Amino acid sequence: MKLEKEKQHRLRINRLKIYEPYPKQIEFHNAGASYRERLFAAGNQLGKTLSGAAEVAMHLTGEYPDWWQGLRFDHPIVVIAGSESGELTRDGVQRLLIGQPDREEEWGTGFIPKRCIQRTTRRQGVSNAIDTVTVGHVSGGASSLLFKSYDQGRSKWQANTVHFVWFDEEPPSDVYFEGITRTNATKGSVMMTYTPLKGMSAVSARFFLEDAPDRIKIMMTIQDALHYAPEERERIIASYPAHEREARTKGIPTLGSGLIFPVPEEDIVVQPFAIPAHWVQIGGIDFGWDHPTAAASLAWDRDSDIVYVTRDYRKREATPLIHAAALKPWGAWLPWSWPHDGLQHDKGSGEQLAKQYKEQGMKMLPQRAQFLDGSNGVEAGLSDMLLRMQTGRWKVFSTCQDWLQERQTYHRKDGKIVKERDDVISASRYALMMLRFAKQAPPPETNRAYRGFGAKTGSSWMSG
Repeated sequence: MKLEKEKQHRLRINRLKIYEPYPKQIEFHNAGASYRERLFAAGNQLGKTLSGAAEVAMHLTGEYPDWWQGLRFDHPIVVIAGSESGELTRDGVQRLLIGQPDREEEWGTGFIPKRCIQRTTRRQGVSNAIDTVTVGHVSGGASSLLFKSYDQGRSKWQANTVHFVWFDEEPPSDVYFEGITRTNATKGSVMMTYTPLKGMSAVSARFFLEDAPDRIKIMMTIQDALHYAPEERERIIASYPAHEREARTKGIPTLGSGLIFPVPEEDIVVQPFAIPAHWVQIGGIDFGWDHPTAAASLAWDRDSDIVYVTRDYRKREATPLIHAAALKPWGAWLPWSWPHDGLQHDKGSGEQLAKQYKEQGMKMLPQRAQFLDGSNGVEAGLSDMLLRMQTGRWKVFSTCQDWLQERQTYHRKDGKIVKERDDVISASRYALMMLRFAKQAPPPETNRAYRGFGAKTGSSWMSG
């Protein structure tokens, strides 16, 4: 009994040693080796703050587990860690790193091992809150941990040059950018762990809407949290208000009434299956350069009037030759719907974009995307898509990750559609507008004639 108690005591004062992350948490940790800015967007109570605390403790002490493939420091460092207020920093970040705030005798039962805590100073104005911690590093020196909070304002984040910043919960944009600035001289790193309940804020948009080679977001859903049983997950999901459900269980920014497709993802996603021969199909393409060129294919079950998004594609800064090479394997027979801006001349060649794709062997429809009455309004197309989703007549293959990611952030601001990262959705909308021109795939023996992509086959249904 005495030996068991001693064993439990040693584990309590060396919590870092027994940290066993889930696959998503490992993915987030590993990304630190390649990206300066990281976001771990996860639902509530899934382990995002816990993984943040474990990583900070590793950097402060230099004690990395054998499985570690993320960012490493081989010298003592300075770290800032904080949350929205002094109380939240104390009860979240400080508790996980140091131990229960109101029981000083338990300081050392957090992720920073007790033997590594050399000195602490208290913060004024917040009971039981710590201001700084000196942490022993394996190199023989000492790291410094500074606790701060967003409500102190940007100026309180300006005084230090640091190696690492941890934002637990979403910071105001000025505080976030000040945190990045503090790491410039050291070429340090910034990580955030939060549930995006503030909608598409400037900080969230930086990760969800803006691509950058030194920035990454990792998303963890309730399905990735292995400490919940399946029935428990269902109970938790059902307990949240519908407009917060995806943020609190999947880490998707809450957009509330601003979300263009306010339909739970599970209501529209299906596993891929072979398209029946009697169904008809059509492709849609959205031209781009600085913003991606995107494409989507639809399959239409006319008997039940259900439309399926079966494939998607998105690539920026490439020519029609490159895009066509990627899209023709979808089927040289596949009709393609295209937008009105396909009539604009490409500045590099002076040829119409739609014509260029046709010359590459794609079956471009003779007319731009429009409804039967000749109109082409965006709102009408989106309304048609939403109505189909709400009535179970719009489904998306789970493999269409670009389409699904765009849906998560496709929203309105001040009543107007935000035209950012909507490329694949736009392509699927163009295809839906021209659904009346969808065609059946030719039988296998006929389809062999199409393997040359664009070769003459004797079929003249799309001669225009």
